Amino acid sequence: MTTSTTEKKDKSYLDLVGQTPMVRVERVLPDQVKKNKVRMLLKLEMQNPGGSVKDRIAKRIIEDAEKSGALKPGMTVVEYTSGNTGIGLAMVCANKGYKFICCMPQAPTFHERYATCRQFGAHVHLTAPAKGMPGLKEYAEQLKQNHPEGTFFFANQFTNESNPTVHYETTGPEIWEQAHHTVDYFVTGVGTGGTATGAGRFLTEQNPNCQVICVEPTESRVHVGQAHTSHGILGIGAGVPTNFLTQLEPDKPFQEGPRGHVAEFCHCSTQQAIDWATKVTQTEGIMLGPTAGAAVKVAMEVAARPEAQGKTIVVLCASHAIRYTQHPQLWGETMKEAKEALPNPPNPSKDIDTLQWKSEDYVEGKSKAGTCSDKDDDNSREHANKKQKTSE
Repeated sequence: MTTSTTEKKDKSYLDLVGQTPMVRVERVLPDQVKKNKVRMLLKLEMQNPGGSVKDRIAKRIIEDAEKSGALKPGMTVVEYTSGNTGIGLAMVCANKGYKFICCMPQAPTFHERYATCRQFGAHVHLTAPAKGMPGLKEYAEQLKQNHPEGTFFFANQFTNESNPTVHYETTGPEIWEQAHHTVDYFVTGVGTGGTATGAGRFLTEQNPNCQVICVEPTESRVHVGQAHTSHGILGIGAGVPTNFLTQLEPDKPFQEGPRGHVAEFCHCSTQQAIDWATKVTQTEGIMLGPTAGAAVKVAMEVAARPEAQGKTIVVLCASHAIRYTQHPQLWGETMKEAKEALPNPPNPSKDIDTLQWKSEDYVEGKSKAGTCSDKDDDNSREHANKKQKTSE
């Protein structure tokens, strides 16, 4: 049976990975950034079919492994991940017919990741959250070691060269073309370091003056030699220096300043990431996850610098906020409101008023309650002060 010309032109679902849009934002820019006339571009990686930038590496890792013979039919793919790579691999494995085991921490914020991987047909192994990424890695490696050779293919996004390679060959060139060959700053979060390594290298080759800026959580600045503490910016800040960024200058200690083609390591706190993700969502209509919020925060600070006047800044936005509905800081208040607004079971009566809920009333009531609470706190403090003076 011959293949028709039409069939040859038809795309598979995985052909949709990459070629994500890049858009300019203006309304959300702080006054100083507007004054500097900075061109701020967001690369919207949540438009990949699996919902994040990690679709790129998931597809490339599997396809490269197939070509090399490391992955054969009947083998099971294994990966340890904070979530988005797991979802990307679950999608790719479902499309290609492989079994997949995703290892991730047993924490409430991973609810969507767990459910999404399972919906793709993958199995999920959950590890002790306090053991962090080192615990995940140890478990995944033991899983492979405890089974006969040829049972598993270990994707290993943190060291697999397919990771930075796909960003060098696709993400970087896309950005360069979409920005019309003008990129002065490239801002990206550090998860595996693959994006900064691959796309960053491509962009600095096109423009040697391009500044690649990596973003870490303020609570986990390991790439400048500081200690790791817990944070809520899922997807970056795993707590250990990344292999790819380490290899840019293997003998150099982790400290402030440039490393290879990376010009600077900046940081953002969890709350700042949430604030900026929310601000972009409500000002530009672009719903961002926490890592994208962190990258935007740093980009805005860079854009306010005197030397950034008239420059073009590209921000890598890794994923969509809808993937983080269990995140207590990003969605907590909204989910609390939604739970009150939508009782379960609903009232079945036809005799009640047609309109049962207005979000404006909820917000107003909450605001009044907060004002009363503040007054109560003031009264309590005044009473305590009077009592203290009387006792004196």
